[in-house]
Amino acid sequence: MNHSQQRAVDRPRARGTDRSLARRTELIAIGRKLFADTSYDALSMDDIARQAHVAKGLIYYYFKSKRGYYLAIVEDSVADLVSRASGGLELPPAERVHRTIDGYLRYAEHNQAAYRTIITGGVGFDTEVQAIREGVREVIVETIAEGAYGRRKIAPLPRMALLAWLHSVEGATLDWIGHPTLPRDTMRELLVKTLGGAMRAVEEIEPAYRAPQSARRDS
Repeated sequence: MNHSQQRAVDRPRARGTDRSLARRTELIAIGRKLFADTSYDALSMDDIARQAHVAKGLIYYYFKSKRGYYLAIVEDSVADLVSRASGGLELPPAERVHRTIDGYLRYAEHNQAAYRTIITGGVGFDTEVQAIREGVREVIVETIAEGAYGRRKIAPLPRMALLAWLHSVEGATLDWIGHPTLPRDTMRELLVKTLGGAMRAVEEIEPAYRAPQSARRDS
């Protein structure tokens, strides 16, 4: 078979792959909305297929099971959030922290169903889902640490302070997207200032981790 014949064979296969990826992406987008509004246990595969207007076998074909479908939705949502929050490596440290928090809030504001899926989910205690959520938290904590302290790996005390701050951010952000009474800029500045407070507390206990100058200005 010559090169032109091989390309002719590959083109339909490539088109089929593109269609499959597009269909899978569409099903994930539908699933984000379904699982944001209804708990995991309350949705059967029949419910999902009916509300998605697809054959149940199609969901099994792409995701093997309801749990596989849910995990794909969580992983896809997490990838979007991490991408939005962890950019700006070329910026000065203080600007990078502001950008991370702003990117996080922008994602939550414009992808509310996906954000709720990441933070609250609906699958109960599932070790794999929990690992995905802990993974995204670790990435965001490391991103903040790099902007604040110049390194991603930090001692247990500052890590715990940043993790505690992030958990409070998650709760506040869920409330904010449900009751958007504050502009995003105001919300961002509030979170930046509470982060500064956490960093100053870390410095008091462990002086080797000095709060960045920007955190001192927030006092």
